[in-house]
Amino acid sequence: MRFVTASTAFALSALLLNAGASAQDQPGITESEIRIGQTMPYSGPVSAFGILGKGEVAYFKMVNDRGGINGRKINLISLDDGYVPPKTVEQTRRLIESDEVAFIFSSMGTAHNTAIAKYLQSKKIPQLFIASGASKFGDVTQYPFAVMGVMAPFRNEARMYARYVIEKKPDATFAVLAQNDDFGRDYLAGLKDILGDRFEGAVTAAMYEVTEPTIDSQIVKLKATNANALIIAATPKFAAQAIRKTYEIGWQPMRFLSNVSVWISSVMEPAGLEAGIGIVSTAYVKDPLDPAWTDDPGIKEWRAYMAKYVPDGDIRDSNYINGYNNGMVLEHILRAAGNDLGRENIMKQALSIRNLELPLLLPGIKVDTAQNDHFPVEQVQFMRFTGKQWERFGEVQSTK
Repeated sequence: MRFVTASTAFALSALLLNAGASAQDQPGITESEIRIGQTMPYSGPVSAFGILGKGEVAYFKMVNDRGGINGRKINLISLDDGYVPPKTVEQTRRLIESDEVAFIFSSMGTAHNTAIAKYLQSKKIPQLFIASGASKFGDVTQYPFAVMGVMAPFRNEARMYARYVIEKKPDATFAVLAQNDDFGRDYLAGLKDILGDRFEGAVTAAMYEVTEPTIDSQIVKLKATNANALIIAATPKFAAQAIRKTYEIGWQPMRFLSNVSVWISSVMEPAGLEAGIGIVSTAYVKDPLDPAWTDDPGIKEWRAYMAKYVPDGDIRDSNYINGYNNGMVLEHILRAAGNDLGRENIMKQALSIRNLELPLLLPGIKVDTAQNDHFPVEQVQFMRFTGKQWERFGEVQSTK
């Protein structure tokens, strides 16, 4: 599957005004176009995540309809990788070597971005706003040309859950359902950061592969530990299964859900709304269904955007919010780059964001980056599922 935002040439006079000499001969850059690429799981076991790519394509269609950025239209080439890392590599090479994109933007998946990182880093090609919260992508020594997405790091989220549980029960034990890759292992690392020497005796993990049909056996195994807290570090399909199975077998620990799987339409409803009551997660974006934001200008503008550019989109799916935020941050970077659209300057601008407020981030949460800080968002707020919606509680706090 291929989604492309069309690029249309401007009048020659506009081109002459907007095309700087520094833009010539840069990959993916012409007098009328900025060509960028990404891979998304439009098919496969986590196709629900493909919504992110659809939202980003729609965002840049809106930008192009408004005249583009600095006289150029954005051509986002979004290719399906089926959530299979070798396919991610194949499609990324195609984007770089055949489509000649300027950089990679918001490709989905932890293992998938890992698979392409060495290739991109060796060529000094920016790997911007990776659609993964894996903390390793913030390691500036290993991934100098990568920037994490506009989301809280997984490891930091796990630290918050650990602190929350220990405040209520200092000798608590933890059960963790985790995907068997860096995504899942980040949650274990976060628990170890807080538990220290207690980790080995206090934590039991059950790993799963994305190719498995069900994780029911893992949940039954974890219940046998009588753990006080269950952390579900899973993608939507398996998160829904975990919530349902926990409910069916009558296990009632404190439950925590990775914020990548908090969607009502694709997780909570399939699991059964009653099964999710009391689950805790974290939020960094506004929920358009929360009455608190009914008259919020940012939400109103986003709803108008959705009605025009994604009329069939489910507004309950926060991937559309995330796609909008990612698009807005990239637009900020490209405008700041002006006509110097070489990869070096794009990377420089991506690491020079200061106190950027986005209309769909929760109040108090801002986007910040620096040469030694590749984590754009490091604040969240707790939220709890009521059986109908997520309700936030407590203050916005740092995840560090």
